Amino acid sequence: MKIFIVGGTKESIDIIEFLKERYPEISIVTSTTTEYGGNIAKNAGSDKVITRPLPKEDLIQVINGEKVDLLVDASHPFAEHITNTLCSIVDEMKIPFIRFEREPMYIEDMENINLSNVFHVDSFEDGGLLIKNNFTKGNILHLGGINTASDVLKYVSKDRFYIRVLKVKSSMDKCKELGIIEDHIFPMTASKNKDKKIHINENLELFKKVDAKIILTKESGDTGGFKEKIIAADRLGIKMIIIDRPHIKGLDDKIQVSNLNDFDGELNRLLNL
Repeated sequence: MKIFIVGGTKESIDIIEFLKERYPEISIVTSTTTEYGGNIAKNAGSDKVITRPLPKEDLIQVINGEKVDLLVDASHPFAEHITNTLCSIVDEMKIPFIRFEREPMYIEDMENINLSNVFHVDSFEDGGLLIKNNFTKGNILHLGGINTASDVLKYVSKDRFYIRVLKVKSSMDKCKELGIIEDHIFPMTASKNKDKKIHINENLELFKKVDAKIILTKESGDTGGFKEKIIAADRLGIKMIIIDRPHIKGLDDKIQVSNLNDFDGELNRLLNL
């Protein structure tokens, strides 16, 4: 039995560890877009790891070549393109499929947040436009990753733009390519500490250091540290531009789960374990 996981998220690592503990006889192939993510997947127990972006043709080749019994999409909630591609593939190939996506977190349900400082948009480009048209002063802290920085920089001055990115070569190279001011770049390593108070304090420290007046962040759920960013920004009276999750139409008729218990139930139903 072989499962192909499109990963790169904490959820994908949780799935790998769960499968290896519960079903050690199952072979796991995992794809990530970076070597960093691939190393984490390998350490979690994945039998084979592919560490590069896979276009549709290559995904099909992996599925056929590895004789995959089940495809699991555990990509990021904002990785709209890859999820649409996977939905297209499973429709064509009629292969069993599970979408595992972290539960959403609604800022309106959080206690004591000043919602007058919260602005919802559909994309980082829309966020950049909102800043250009409505918030012409104050430093901007981008918390949406290096791949979305250019969408914001179309509309805002680099003098105002600060960014927190993963401390990996590809991200640092991209910062340089975009011409982001060196002192405005804050590299970070993925934290294994689960203490939310520590994460809130880390955010407070950074927000104060930058003198941020605006942050941009994805609604990345509890796993993505969304709540800790919002609490810190709210305490400092910072305006929060929230990029809402995209609705992916291809998933409307697909199996979707957001926890390991439901995943296990669907796994058994699809593969008769």
